[in-house]
Amino acid sequence: MNATALPEPVTLGCYVYGVVPIGTREPNDVEGIGDPPAPVTLVRHREIAAVVSEVDTGRPLGAPGDLLGHARVLDSLAAANVPVLPFRFGAVVRDVEAVADDLLAPQERQFADALEDLTDLAQFTVRGTYREDRVLRDILAERADIARLREQVAGLPEDAARYQQIQLGELISQELTARGQADTARLLDVLAPLAARAFHADATADQPLYASFLVPHDRWKGFEHATEDLAADWGAWMELRMLGPLAPYDFASQLVDADVDAEGDGSWD
Repeated sequence: MNATALPEPVTLGCYVYGVVPIGTREPNDVEGIGDPPAPVTLVRHREIAAVVSEVDTGRPLGAPGDLLGHARVLDSLAAANVPVLPFRFGAVVRDVEAVADDLLAPQERQFADALEDLTDLAQFTVRGTYREDRVLRDILAERADIARLREQVAGLPEDAARYQQIQLGELISQELTARGQADTARLLDVLAPLAARAFHADATADQPLYASFLVPHDRWKGFEHATEDLAADWGAWMELRMLGPLAPYDFASQLVDADVDAEGDGSWD
């Protein structure tokens, strides 16, 4: 007679999304990570609170639904104009007592000060990608050397043109990067005055434009309209996409330097 295998016991941990001010309402109208997601609650300590939900520690994290749930919780707080310090995806602490005693208590002052700096601010991120056919036509029209090399490559057998193909690719990549730098500078000229802080990544051929802004609540609409105007101006040769309001993923590490005693990554974005 075969013995019936017993189900593996479930060990629960406390998944930490981020830290908010003590007066924040529990975000019980948004689903976090897990299948099914556990309710999102707050663990409070004096002036601050951690945004948490229960998680099965035996289940690996990293499914697309987990990543979306993590961002959904944080961004819902930002959209409600709640200051929030986001944790990087994957921070799991033993239990709620450990969240209060080992995470919040030792760093209460740093967290509280950082949250005060974030009052009335949310992140807006702007990404731009070139429309390849249009920007390539512009490059060939403006750069006679690249146009000539492209004609040479087209007239040679593939094996014989390998060196020229590499050279052509490098020249086009350099031109795309230079255009990305110039367009990033223009974007910052227009949008940075509407923000409290700005961050931009170095332009590359693959990612010519990436910039984030901490925008005061009373400027959200103006920022959105200014971005829409840029998108209309650049629409023929660049696709501009704005995301926001978001949690301040690109600014949290500038506001607080914290070591999080947690299983998993537990560091700041």
